[in-house]
Amino acid sequence: MRTARQTFEHGLELLLAKDMAAFVQLWAPAGIMEFPFAAPGAPRRIEGRDAVWEYLRDYPEILDIREFPSVLVHETTDPEVLVVELEAAGFVVASGAPYRIGYVAVLTIRDGEIHTYRDYWSPTALAGLLDGAVTLPGGTRG
Repeated sequence: MRTARQTFEHGLELLLAKDMAAFVQLWAPAGIMEFPFAAPGAPRRIEGRDAVWEYLRDYPEILDIREFPSVLVHETTDPEVLVVELEAAGFVVASGAPYRIGYVAVLTIRDGEIHTYRDYWSPTALAGLLDGAVTLPGGTRG
């Protein structure tokens, strides 16, 4: 059984491989993805592995992640909870423009499955890079 940290790190590998199906399989069947800073009209909470799949399945067609140049994992006193600071870098698929965005996430991972993934990213920063060219997961225009 993977630890919380190992599960998270495996998830990064799957994102780099653009294997969204395997990435979403890391979620518990009732796992939750939350976006406290979601743009108006975008989902703030996605419940269930199937809904997470619907949200993320086309992600590699929007952003081509090439690397995570900075990853800092803070393990907490609860072995199931991680606080993660990371940067993702790559290209906007529609335009070929480079992007580099910082993220902070709080994850609860139990028995090798993500139960909650609270993503404190800035949709405004990414929307500026996308410049209205594409629709982000969840229907927000970037």
